[in-house]
Amino acid sequence: MSLVQTAIDPLPALMVEPIVREALLEDLGRAGDITTDAIIARSAVMTGTIRARHQGTIAGTDTAALAFRLLDPNIALTVDKPDGSRVEAGEPVISLKGSARAILSAERVALNFLSHLSGVATATALLVEAVRPHKTRVVCTRKTIPGLRTLQKHAVRAGGGVNHRFGLDDAVLIKDNHVALAGGIRPAIERVRRAIGHLIKIEVEVDTLAQLEDVLAVGADAVLLDNMTPEQMREAVRMIAGRAITEASGRITPANANAVAASGVDLLSAGWITHSAPVLDLGLDAAESH
Repeated sequence: MSLVQTAIDPLPALMVEPIVREALLEDLGRAGDITTDAIIARSAVMTGTIRARHQGTIAGTDTAALAFRLLDPNIALTVDKPDGSRVEAGEPVISLKGSARAILSAERVALNFLSHLSGVATATALLVEAVRPHKTRVVCTRKTIPGLRTLQKHAVRAGGGVNHRFGLDDAVLIKDNHVALAGGIRPAIERVRRAIGHLIKIEVEVDTLAQLEDVLAVGADAVLLDNMTPEQMREAVRMIAGRAITEASGRITPANANAVAASGVDLLSAGWITHSAPVLDLGLDAAESH
């Protein structure tokens, strides 16, 4: 199986630290790591390597590194596989040496982040690979785990995907309930246009070609084609004729993504790559201690 490899810069530590710090505080509880502290001498130093147990795409190395360094900034750490890298089973991802207590106490939090985010990147990469050689780009959604949106959207980029809106405040997406309560597509779009700034894009969700005609009569920057068949999407792309960005959504998997992309849509969005992606199995192997 071929997986894409995408070079991506890490997120600023300022954005990541509060999330990692909260996770460490949750794990350390009220008394710290009572198991490690009882068994391992304060002066003990260990060398360890985080390795992949399966093939995949890596994301979250900066998050994992921060988990170790928040417990001991003196830990020497090397990222062998930066975010966006493809990894094979057995390959090293992060190598580290330092306080055995700190490394063991941060291990689970570091691996939780790294395994989950690498799972998101791997799921994204599978979809990206599935839509080749079409022009369609894979995008994520707001279906993210609360508190982890910034990290998960970063992981999507590491997997070769691109980000949809980050929240309710950076783009307009008019959905079926908005249309129902507004009394139609036209009044919904008109109200939005009166309320937003000139740099904000407007996207409208449709699930029938008749609704698409209503959108085209008023105009929008993008149209979300929800749960349409590839044949319906192909007709929608023909109707739009480049007047708006086209986005396909609804139960899209690596098995059907190529057929969806063949319809000519610009974007393919999938919520499962963030909320339900299987983790990439990674583990910390201790090499030595003294």
